[in-house]
Amino acid sequence: MSNVKFSGLKGQALAINIKDIPSLKEFQDVIPAHFFKSNTKTSLRYLLQSVLIQAVVFAIGSRIPCTSTMIPIWILYAFLSGTTAMGFWVLAHECGHGAFSRNKTLETVIGYLLHSLLLVPYFSWQRSHAVHHRFTNNVTNGETHVPLVINGNGITEKVGGEKEIAFSKLLGKKKYGIFQLVLHLIFGWPAYLLTGSTGGLKYGTSNHFWPTKPFSKELWPSIWAKKVWISDIGVVLTLLGVIFLISKYGIFSIMGMYVGPLLVVNCWLVVYTWLHHTDTDVPHLSNTEFSFMRGAFLSIDRPYGQILNFLHHHIGSSHVVHHVCPTIPHYYAKKATVLIKRAFKKAYLFNPDPIHKALWNVACNCVAVKPEINEGKYLWQSYDDKKSHNMY
Repeated sequence: MSNVKFSGLKGQALAINIKDIPSLKEFQDVIPAHFFKSNTKTSLRYLLQSVLIQAVVFAIGSRIPCTSTMIPIWILYAFLSGTTAMGFWVLAHECGHGAFSRNKTLETVIGYLLHSLLLVPYFSWQRSHAVHHRFTNNVTNGETHVPLVINGNGITEKVGGEKEIAFSKLLGKKKYGIFQLVLHLIFGWPAYLLTGSTGGLKYGTSNHFWPTKPFSKELWPSIWAKKVWISDIGVVLTLLGVIFLISKYGIFSIMGMYVGPLLVVNCWLVVYTWLHHTDTDVPHLSNTEFSFMRGAFLSIDRPYGQILNFLHHHIGSSHVVHHVCPTIPHYYAKKATVLIKRAFKKAYLFNPDPIHKALWNVACNCVAVKPEINEGKYLWQSYDDKKSHNMY
């Protein structure tokens, strides 16, 4: 086995046997049938919860003076407001999966509205996110957080792994970790929307706002290209609204009340997606070794704590269930997680490391992956400052 720096999972993901992974039917048999069906009234109640919380936070922000001396307070407000507003992102995410309501018109309207207000092209994201679900941790067909491969072939694998290892060596582990945190948390989400950054080799340079040339059309077949343009309408209308508010209240006020919190929402989104699918001892898989259920069970649940779970509707602590069956609404997913943890102990992944520790570990040590000979697994490698040679 390659030299892997284990996390709080302690190598569990690498020890999973294919026989440990349940079939979809075995998974469904463990969970009560009504968990698979959304309840519109319950979903709307959680939406109202997020609206009321955000209204209180907005009222607090409206009382902060727009002066340069209050910039530190505005920064704190951005963290508060962005953290609470992430709840809207999660609910729009459920709409995109068909987990919010059996009334599909209502569901689509709510998802489109919420995501547009957060400058997310709703249908574009819905399509690319579905691809991500279908090919989770597939080194060839995966759609987000697909790693660079050491000596990758450039056909089924992304090249550049050895250069990334050399770059991390040049910077040193700590500086490289800081660089990755800034790169992912600040620039990661817009880079993904605009260029398909971290996406799989198969999809090329994609753009969630422009589904035709010069960008790749791989993600946008037939009807989806039209839906991308429809998604753009919501984002453009939101931007026009922001411009109007700037003309009325001033740029400083809108920066504090909207732009700052939006950046924090984007950070939370990256934190969740990064940590859902990346860990030093969680492998990526080749096409020959990959299956939908195996990829889904490489998702990682983590301890976000009661406050964040409440505000963000348990998106980070019930993600394994969500990846196997994304139509299960969050209020059932957290209950279903207890059941699958008990039923599939060897396959279910929960990393107890605190979130800040997990982020630092991933940023420093998940540099590039190296294929295990004849195993179909790709394991994370990093440069160890304490040694005089690379780990590959």
